[in-house]
Order: sequence, then structure tokens, then C-alpha cells
Amino acid sequence: MSDTLDRQNYNLRDEIKAYWSERAATFDLSPGHEIFSEEERTAWHRLLLRHLGPGDGRAALDLASGTGVISHLLDDLGFRVQGLDWAEPMLERAREKARKRGRAIRFGLGDAENTMEPDGHYDVVVNRHLVWTLIDPAAAFAEWLRVLKPGGTVLIVDGDFVNTSALERLFSKLSAWGQRLGFLTAETPTGTLQMMATHRSILSRVHFSAGARADDVANLLGKAGFVDIEIDRDLREIHRTQARNWNFFKGLARKCQHRYAIRARKP
Repeated sequence: MSDTLDRQNYNLRDEIKAYWSERAATFDLSPGHEIFSEEERTAWHRLLLRHLGPGDGRAALDLASGTGVISHLLDDLGFRVQGLDWAEPMLERAREKARKRGRAIRFGLGDAENTMEPDGHYDVVVNRHLVWTLIDPAAAFAEWLRVLKPGGTVLIVDGDFVNTSALERLFSKLSAWGQRLGFLTAETPTGTLQMMATHRSILSRVHFSAGARADDVANLLGKAGFVDIEIDRDLREIHRTQARNWNFFKGLARKCQHRYAIRARKP
């Protein structure tokens, strides 16, 4: 009976948390997750400065902070950073990374859809590759509005990881073909076939199961009460630096994807 009740109580949120807990061990091996060059770091700095300006000691909340990649970029720019993630293995790696680099970044356990952070506390809220996983983005965006100070900024970096163009599919097939034949550099394995199947299952059941398109995300931000919403689709500099860590066709496939940054302001 206990096992039956446990399975009944194990919901989609639990599955997402368990998936990212398992992914923590290999998360930083993936280009596009961790940063592998100073050129890429500089490209990220430019994106953050373009939308947030310099830190100047302002308070930043990095949601779904994972191993702390974005937190470190914000710290580079002079923000006082609080990272929040609900996967303990991710937090363990984030704290160890910050310790080794001598960074005064705080990392805590928390849910991006219900942060438990105080009202009007942060100047900026930032997240990368979080929105596509949200079960209730309307509630999440209302929560992010709540924790921001008046005039504060949210910056979302995300993409549509469901819909692919014919060109992207072609480049992906050429990449896979070249790897199988040994003509192209093989990608570093970052998960088992079972984990890949779990990822697909989760993606099929979240709110943006049909793909997190920029206009749809921006529309929900507006409904939550954000203003001055701007969609930035020019992430080419970041993608160009990341592509150096992949084979030629994998890099071209990345450039074809629907990826974006969205900035919005709390009135």
C-alpha cells in the first residue's frame, strides 16, 4: 500500500526535480551549459549588460541556478547574487564551484514557481532554460513580479526545444551521421538513453509542451503585469562561441534554433 501511495503522490514536479538531480553529475560537461572559453564568457557578459546594465551591488536572483553558471556571470558584473534551485545535487556542485573560485555567491534550495523570497527584494531576476520546464508559467511570472522591486527587471534566456526547422533537422542528421562514421568529433555523452526518454516524457507534459515560443512567453509576462517587454533574438555571438566546442554541423544546427532573451520590467 505504501508503494502505491508513493507512486500516486509522485507528480510531474517530482519527476522534473529527480531528472535535474540526476543530470547534475554531467551538467557542466555540455557546451551550452557550462562556459568553455573567455570568448563565450565575454559574449554572455555583453548580453547581460545590454539588458541589465552593470551590477553596482544590486541584488540579483538566479532562478533554477543549477551549477551556478549564470550566477557567476552576474557576480562578474558586480551583482549580489542569490542562486535558487530545487535539486540538491546541483546546489552541491554550485557551492563547491563558488568555493573554489572564491565567490561570495549564496545558493539555496527553492522552487522557481514559489520562491519563498520576500516581497520587493530583488533588482533583477534572471533565468536560463527554465521557462520551457514550467508547469504553471502564469503563477511563476506573478511570483517573479512579486519578489522584484518596483522598476526591477526580469531577464529570461530560453528557446523552443520542440519545433525544429527542416534545416536544423538536416544539420542534426549530418552531425549524427558524421559521428557514427568517425568523420566528425563525437559529442561528450551527458546522459543515458533512459534519461533522454525521461526528458522527452517531461517535455511532453509541461505547459510549453508545444514549444516555448518567444511571443507566447512575452504575452504571459504582460498578463502577469510586466511592462516594457522586449524580445531579443540576436544571440549569435553566444552561439558562435559555443559552436567551437561542437562539430561543424552541430554548430550549424544550434544557429537554426528558436532561441531568445526576453527582458521585462516591473512597473
